[in-house]
Amino acid sequence: MRIGTLGNGLMAEALALQWVKAGHDVMVGGRDPGRSGEVARRVGAAAGTLEEAAAYGEVVLLAVPAEVAVTVAGVVPAGKTLIDCTNALDRRDFTLAQPATAEAISRAVPEVQVVKAFNLAADAVWRNPPAGLGVPICADGGMEQVAQLVRDLGCTPVPAGGLRRARLLEATAALAIGIWVSGGDVREMFPPLAAAFGTVLPGQS
Repeated sequence: MRIGTLGNGLMAEALALQWVKAGHDVMVGGRDPGRSGEVARRVGAAAGTLEEAAAYGEVVLLAVPAEVAVTVAGVVPAGKTLIDCTNALDRRDFTLAQPATAEAISRAVPEVQVVKAFNLAADAVWRNPPAGLGVPICADGGMEQVAQLVRDLGCTPVPAGGLRRARLLEATAALAIGIWVSGGDVREMFPPLAAAFGTVLPGQS
């Protein structure tokens, strides 16, 4: 699969590295050609401008600060699948500075299939993804393409509903990051599946 990244920061580099290892063709895009070239060399990818990376990828990763995400998404051609991994966090108290970012992106580029994914974990996680890590995906389309990219990281795609539910995923990221920063462990919040539903799981009789 051809993948373009809009952004050449830590998230773009971490995910691009894993996808190159999995055999995908990646172009790292950015406003600074020198920076894009450095990142591309480190991960074994091609380098280009934002526009070139957007045109190159069948799937495009949007990995820029959330405050410019809507604007940058405008370079993506119609018909592409765009992965939004941004979090619009107010880092003073780890609340959402801007709700429903993925939906705002989708409204700005209606001819592009926007998918929310990879926003629950920092770049350090994607540099060495834990096997089987669940990755929630919110999308109205393009789910299987992104699910395959999740599996290529050795992780497990978790369909989390349509794009309108992305606002819940963004809020989950704000909550989880705030807990982690304070020294808590969000894994302790959720019971095992069997305990959550008793001895009978959904879909069983």
